[in-house]
Parts: sequence; C-alpha cells; structure tokens
Amino acid sequence: MTGVDPDRLDDQQLMKELETIHRTRHDTLLYGSNDALRAHNDRMARLEGEYLRRNPRRFVSPGRTRNGARGRDTKAGPPVGKWGPGTTGDPGAT
Repeated sequence: MTGVDPDRLDDQQLMKELETIHRTRHDTLLYGSNDALRAHNDRMARLEGEYLRRNPRRFVSPGRTRNGARGRDTKAGPPVGKWGPGTTGDPGAT
C-alpha cells in the first residue's frame, strides 16, 4: 500500500488526500503505467471508503441520483459546461 492508512488520517488530512487523488486521476489514467493506475485505483478506493465510513449521512444532491437525473428537463438543451452554454465540450467547436 502507498501512503498512510486512511483510518489513521484526521478529517482534514483525509480531505486533502481525497482532493489530491481526484486532481491527479486524469493524468494517471492517460499517462500512468498499469501499475501506477492499479495503485491509484486502490488508494482512491481506500480513501473514498474511509470518507463514506465517517460520513454515512452526508448530503446527497437530488440531481445526483438516478431519479433526479431522469427528472431533468431534457428539452432545455445541453448543460452549461466548462466551455460555456450549449457547447459540446470541444473548445474548438461552435
């Protein structure tokens, strides 16, 4: 295992570890070796599992549930993304 066992981290340390691992996820997926990706998967699962264990009653946004997602107005067009409203996500597309 890499890193401190998640159950030994205080809440602030756990959140910092979660923020870091989520921030590095994309690069690990795209450019990391298979071993690096396996280690990243394992560490992320352990950190997220510890977070969920500590926060069993965490807030869940209704829009992030299956029923909430089904209830969205699909006629409103694509959601506003990081490139602005109505875009496909491709910064070169119009």
